[in-house]
Amino acid sequence: MPSDRLVVIGAGPAGLEAARLAAELGSPVTLIEKKDVAGGMPIHADYAALTHHFRPASEAMGEMVDAVAGNSLIDIRTGTEVASVTGELGNFSVDLTSNGLSETIDAGAIILATGFKHFDPGRETQQYQYWELPDVITIADAEKMLKSGNFVTPSTGKAPERVAFVQCVGSRDRQIGNEYCSKVCCGISSKQAIEIREMVPDARVFIFYIDMRMYGYWENEIYWPAQEQHKVNYIKGIITEILPKGGRLIVRGEDTTMGRPMEVAMDMVILAVGMEPSAGTSAMSGVLNLPTNKYGFIETAHDVLDTVTTTVPGVFAVGAATGPADLDDSISSAGAAAAKAVALLRAAAVSV
Repeated sequence: MPSDRLVVIGAGPAGLEAARLAAELGSPVTLIEKKDVAGGMPIHADYAALTHHFRPASEAMGEMVDAVAGNSLIDIRTGTEVASVTGELGNFSVDLTSNGLSETIDAGAIILATGFKHFDPGRETQQYQYWELPDVITIADAEKMLKSGNFVTPSTGKAPERVAFVQCVGSRDRQIGNEYCSKVCCGISSKQAIEIREMVPDARVFIFYIDMRMYGYWENEIYWPAQEQHKVNYIKGIITEILPKGGRLIVRGEDTTMGRPMEVAMDMVILAVGMEPSAGTSAMSGVLNLPTNKYGFIETAHDVLDTVTTTVPGVFAVGAATGPADLDDSISSAGAAAAKAVALLRAAAVSV
């Protein structure tokens, strides 16, 4: 008999939602998370508030975790990794390892929800000096500071007077091979700029951008309020160099609106780093024999009409495992994959 169990790999927002919905549809689920705590990047990277509603990340993810933890059809395995997978639709064997122990479970279908990793700006061809200058940080670093409620200049411990965001670090960059837009960076920078202005009212905040890309309701919910209510300065330009001078950072580049060189002094620079495939996505693509696109994300059946079905029958991929995705995308794709997986399992059971 085909197994009616669904295995979900990854317990971030997409994995949690896929597990919850599949269980609501009556399927038993095993939810596998290699870290010791479920919640994905919002928890593991200490996000302060989610874009774009500014809801505390720990609160929102806590609700998602509670929803699966309280469901008797869901078996949550944290601190567990998938070592290998054999079989086919309806009859997969999934080998798990945890604390040196091995176990094999049966599954009828699999949903891959392995998320993304933040781009490492140390790889960037532009001269941002992330590893050399303590006051050059990333939006991920800034999230931790905002969550702690203590946004200060790292080198001095004092509140910054001037803060700059640099957009598209690790995205839309042909030189390093990441030609895609990471979708969320503009919105996250605007959200953080608002939070910084609220936390450090005397700070002046600047966002240097190639193009501002706001999706859906982000335009009215964060972009215009950042400018009109919180006095964030948006400057269309390209930043080419960041240098230390006199205890501050000199940001050099080109003001592309005015068509002239630009040099400004800042206390802090925040790099809006993009998304790349996570280590889990790369590993599971090999384990499950899933093809990836040229950027390393999982290929799906169709980039518009079916964004969750992979080339392996019975295996689905959701969220940022398939490419840059915001939270709305992740939740939507998780719902689609759960529904498709459960329907497929029921059809397989009927055909036996």
